[in-house]
Amino acid sequence: MNRRGVLVGTVVLLVAISWGIKEAVESSLAGGRSIDLGILQLRLLYNSGVSFSMGAGLPAWVILGVTGLIALGVAVFGWRAAPTLPVLGVLGVAGIIAGACANLLNRAIDGAVTDYLHTGWFATFNVPDALITVGVVALGVSFLLQPEEKAPLDATRPDAE
Repeated sequence: MNRRGVLVGTVVLLVAISWGIKEAVESSLAGGRSIDLGILQLRLLYNSGVSFSMGAGLPAWVILGVTGLIALGVAVFGWRAAPTLPVLGVLGVAGIIAGACANLLNRAIDGAVTDYLHTGWFATFNVPDALITVGVVALGVSFLLQPEEKAPLDATRPDAE
């Protein structure tokens, strides 16, 4: 399978998994219930804004439009870059796109993003948010690990060997 195929397949799989987890958590936490998992608590929260509830007062169509354009931009980048990215980079971009698409889909259907992972010391977030974060880290690491390309010697330069 080529890298673009890996990108698309991974995005579809991660969006489906994210949606399934969201649905399971929503049904498990109905009625204000929370579940203590030690370092994390499952606690239902609906975020009509974006990261850290920024823009929560804006009309839903504005947030949906802006986040949709950003997701589209990342998807175009991922599609164009996939053939030349290392596999870790492709998986990182897939995580970013999947997280963005899952949150976008959630917002389009429900009018808000469903957050449910609560630490007590950080904002409540969800699996798509984690995919975006881990994807950014994986993409960055892939760039750091990618060998540098050496420019070919210019035979016309006097210092060329």
